[in-house]
Amino acid sequence: MKEYNLIINGNNYNVTVNDIDDTLAEVEVNGTPYKVTIDQPIKKTTTQAAPARAPRIAAPSAAKSPAPTPSANASAINSPLPGVILEVCVKEGETVKSGQKLIVLEAMKMENNIEADRDGVVAKIKVNKGDSVLEGAPLITLN
Repeated sequence: MKEYNLIINGNNYNVTVNDIDDTLAEVEVNGTPYKVTIDQPIKKTTTQAAPARAPRIAAPSAAKSPAPTPSANASAINSPLPGVILEVCVKEGETVKSGQKLIVLEAMKMENNIEADRDGVVAKIKVNKGDSVLEGAPLITLN
């Protein structure tokens, strides 16, 4: 088990690497478990050296349905806090109004409504119910 203290975009993350098997690692970021994919296989040894490159956190899987392609004026709605997705209130291709509830995010045992910042069409939903997200993670793209 290796522990790291990472500062990403000014935010402090305590990362514990619990297990690495080829290109899949089990890590905890600020106490939240994740399975991450590493771009190159890492061989297990008795004294494992730190990887040359930091593991990339796997993007949450999204529903595989045809969706509108994001246009040049598309904008992402990002998570304001680390938390867990409790509910996705819209579907891809749906027209939304400014202030409309898009997602319910549980953070620090409180439910937070993530609302549209402008009128638009949901181009891409990047999270599913039950996904854990970090602060700043993209949740939805609006056209």
